Amino acid sequence: MRTPILPFLALFLLPLLGAAPALAGCAEAPAPKVNWRRCLQDGQDLRQVDLSGAVLSDASFGRTKLQQAKLVGVEAPEARFTSADLTGADLSGAILRNAEFTRTKLVGAKLVRADLRRARFFRADLTDADLTDAEIAGADFTAATLDGARWVDGEKRCAAGSVGICQ
Repeated sequence: MRTPILPFLALFLLPLLGAAPALAGCAEAPAPKVNWRRCLQDGQDLRQVDLSGAVLSDASFGRTKLQQAKLVGVEAPEARFTSADLTGADLSGAILRNAEFTRTKLVGAKLVRADLRRARFFRADLTDADLTDAEIAGADFTAATLDGARWVDGEKRCAAGSVGICQ
């Protein structure tokens, strides 16, 4: 029986060329430490899931429902959460460098000790979010609602009407 040459070559050449998408774990069920690197999870209903310690680097969660989700210690640099709902989610200790949170709902979210360097929160709702000890160097909070958010010093609460800057 002959083995077709094209699938055989693709198996070895695509990884060398950097063209192989990381799809193997994308169909895995949500669970702690799942590897969803480069996966598209747009529009999913992931309310109250536990993804603690998951690898979500460069993954997309646009319009995904992640209310009350446990995302403690996730590795998610370059991840996209555009228009997602992370109300009450726990992202403590998460690595979210360069992550996209445009129009994302983060009401009451816990971002304690999260790495948010260069993350974009354009028009995001961070009402009552906890940013204690978060790293925010270079983060963009343009037009973000920060009413009642606990700021990075762990002491200051942003005043009502705080938009783009914690007052």
